[in-house]
Amino acid sequence: MPLHMTKIAFRSKNLDTLRAWVEKGPEAHMTTRYLPKRHEEMVGGSLYWIMDHALVARSEILGFEKRDDGRWTIRLAPRLVRVEPRPKRAHQGWRYLADEDAPRDLPEGEDHGDVLPGKMMNKLIRLGLV
Repeated sequence: MPLHMTKIAFRSKNLDTLRAWVEKGPEAHMTTRYLPKRHEEMVGGSLYWIMDHALVARSEILGFEKRDDGRWTIRLAPRLVRVEPRPKRAHQGWRYLADEDAPRDLPEGEDHGDVLPGKMMNKLIRLGLV
């Protein structure tokens, strides 16, 4: 099973903004200062995007390439797949996500617009209400 990672979708105001960036070319490229130690396990996995304190979408990881400036490019497939929103605290950089902990993809036609915002969902989970 592939290993995944999570990352905040900063500079994206909403899912449409993120989709426009990810799907604008033959690949989407992200840069990172450090190569993940488990990068070989991540090829074929996904980068799960965090917005409003929840995992909301994913992009398949195609590979990693070293840049001339010493940083690394994370190559992503040009497709954003919406997932069942799951609360996730914000963090700097990226974090690993095991396959069994990843949220399921939303089928075509299913909308997560009625799902509670991540912060509220976290509070309800802590209270044992969800």
